[in-house]
Order: sequence, then structure tokens, then C-alpha cells
Amino acid sequence: MELILIRHGLPQRVEKQDGTAADPELSAEGVVQAERLARWMKTEHLDAIYSSPMMRARMTAAPLAALQRLDIVIEPNVAEIDEHASTYIPLEELKEKEPEKWKELLKIGAEAYFDGIQDLESFRRKVVGGIQRIIAGNKGKKAAVVCHGGIINLWAAHILGMDKRLFFKPEYTSVNRFMASGSGIHTLISLNETGHLRDPQ
Repeated sequence: MELILIRHGLPQRVEKQDGTAADPELSAEGVVQAERLARWMKTEHLDAIYSSPMMRARMTAAPLAALQRLDIVIEPNVAEIDEHASTYIPLEELKEKEPEKWKELLKIGAEAYFDGIQDLESFRRKVVGGIQRIIAGNKGKKAAVVCHGGIINLWAAHILGMDKRLFFKPEYTSVNRFMASGSGIHTLISLNETGHLRDPQ
């Protein structure tokens, strides 16, 4: 089967003081990105569309699901590692408006930063299990999963047998393709397809 992992669009900044999950919606730019993604993939037949339960992923999946005339299936195991964090700041905004925090993140590294939120190895096992469940349920089909940058990194690293599990930055609404055979062999086809973001529409 063909597995397509799609990163969500650009979210809003959310900082909650009551400790509840930030779970931001898409920004205005993120909504446009999601619509352009859907139009770009309009002629690409999909058999199923899955989404992380997080709002930014579900909002990104909605235009694609509408054009494909498919229901969105929620897969809890592809939620991002910061699912329960009370603050969400897009990295681009952090770099521009809070350079000291950005420098600190670069200093400690993404893996160390996220390991402070949740055990990265436990999180990796959960993600891989969730994606393998999607693969098992879609033999011979094409399924899209709208998720997060961390999820795409972990799955790609798993396929490539890499020790470094967070190794690249998927662009917002980027398309990342993999093949999964019935024998359990998984193959990376492409990373970070962003043609819909470059072409004027």
C-alpha cells in the first residue's frame, strides 16, 4: 500500500494559563495552505484519510476529505509529542520574536528538548504502532495521514534505520510518501513535497 504522511498547516500561537492543552487551530495562512494542498491532491485517488486528533491536523485534513468525499478517521497514536502542552509557539515565530529561546532550543537539540516533554523512545513505539495499524488496515490501497513534523521524522527514521529520530524539518502541509508491502518491507519514496506551496493558485 502507499502511505502518505502530511504535515498540518501553520497553526496559531496559543499560551494557556490554566494548564489545559493549547491544541491550536490553524492560522489564516495555515487554512490557505490546507486548501492548496487539497486542490493539489484533488486528482490523486485516496482510499482513506486519517488524522491526528489535534485541531491543527483535523483542520488541515478537512478540505482534502471534502474533495475526496471521504470521512476522516482519527488515529490517536499519531498525535504530536506536545499533545498535552499548554503552550504552542510555531518555531518560525519563536525564532523571530524570541531569539534567546530559539538559541536555547538549538543548543540542547530537538531530541533532548522533546525528551524533556515525554520519553522519546516510548513515544516512538506508540507512533510506529499506530502507523503499522493503518498499514494493516489498508493493504493494496492508498491512505493519507495528516499528522505532525515529529511523527513524519520518527516514521522516516524508523524506515531508514536511523539512530537520530528527528533529522529534518517537514514544511507545513508537505507530502511525504512511503510504500509498505504485504511482507512487511517499507520503503521511503519522497520527503517534503511542497509543489502546492510554490505554484501560484
